[in-house]
Amino acid sequence: MTRPVNVKICGLRDPENIAVAVQAGARYVGFVFVAKSVRYVSHDLARDLALGVPPGVAKVGLVMNATDADLDALTATVALDMLQLHGAESPERVAEVRARYGLPVMKAVGVAEAGDLAALERHSRVADQILVDAKTPPGGDLPGGNGLTFDWRLIAGRRWPCPWMLAGGLTAANVGEAIRLTGARQVDLSSGVESAPGVKDPALIRAFIAAAMA
Repeated sequence: MTRPVNVKICGLRDPENIAVAVQAGARYVGFVFVAKSVRYVSHDLARDLALGVPPGVAKVGLVMNATDADLDALTATVALDMLQLHGAESPERVAEVRARYGLPVMKAVGVAEAGDLAALERHSRVADQILVDAKTPPGGDLPGGNGLTFDWRLIAGRRWPCPWMLAGGLTAANVGEAIRLTGARQVDLSSGVESAPGVKDPALIRAFIAAAMA
């Protein structure tokens, strides 16, 4: 029997939508700690939100090129289960963060063409998970949530030394095809369940999770 697909809903900012995601079957909830993002949450708000997440659902903190001081403050305040590095962090930096904080690390790697796959291979040897995301367009500086897809055929049939998650422009309408083409057993999205930038829609959350698990 095929195991169910794990779903991560990222950019959550209120307890109501966290509850909807959890009740619908999400296995991960993500909090964005990048100040320029419309999905940004403060450490204090995230601390309170994290307290409402039940055991068995992983609380993931998304950061971008964070310093040790940034991460010291974050991990001292918010009870996270995983750190998601969504910037230009090197494999060496991924290893440093894992060692310093004792938390699993997911490294996001942007993909637009075959030449980008080498970075996935490098990071997969030091990270606990990799997030295969659409590459940020030239001039863009936001950590995902851009609603962009990439050619899923680039990673069809590929596997890495660690678990991986597919992201980038996923919606309830296309997640089934994305899973079929890539073989992904974990998927992540943010903007695809929003009615406006940064505003999660409970109906869209439920529909996406149902489609991913179908």
